[in-house]
Amino acid sequence: MEHQTQVAAKAAATQGVITSIREFLAFKLGSEEYGIDILRVQEIRSYEEPTRMANAPAFIKGVINLRGVIVPIVDMRIKFGLSELKYDNFTVVIVLNIGSQVVGMVVDGVSDVITLTPEQLRPVPEITSAIGSDHLLAIGSLENRMLILLDIEKLMSSADMGLISQTVQ
Repeated sequence: MEHQTQVAAKAAATQGVITSIREFLAFKLGSEEYGIDILRVQEIRSYEEPTRMANAPAFIKGVINLRGVIVPIVDMRIKFGLSELKYDNFTVVIVLNIGSQVVGMVVDGVSDVITLTPEQLRPVPEITSAIGSDHLLAIGSLENRMLILLDIEKLMSSADMGLISQTVQ
């Protein structure tokens, strides 16, 4: 009974979070498709090799200079524990605005912007994965596609990323 109450509470919370977010940028990592709030996206750029930073975690590829702003670049395949693929013509960097910080994330490619209604959202199942469940909003279901919806702000500002918290003073 307690488990059912927790599941119902999580489903209600998922619906509450998502009702204000309707459009998602869909992108690929390996064979999976993910979505992030389109309002967090500043731009999409072709991949260029960033300048490496000493002692940075493996998933931080380095930094780029984007019109005078130094932007850390996160390889999401490494962050999510996927096998590292070769960078090709489809590999892009999604530049995000998270709070006052600009962060780039390397993905295998972007597909489109998807509008989801609350009826198309499903709660995230309780499973152990490389992504903490608190960084997942919901599973978006449309026709023959399923989109793993990320709370990109929570993910990028999490302590293990070490990106956002170090700039807030």
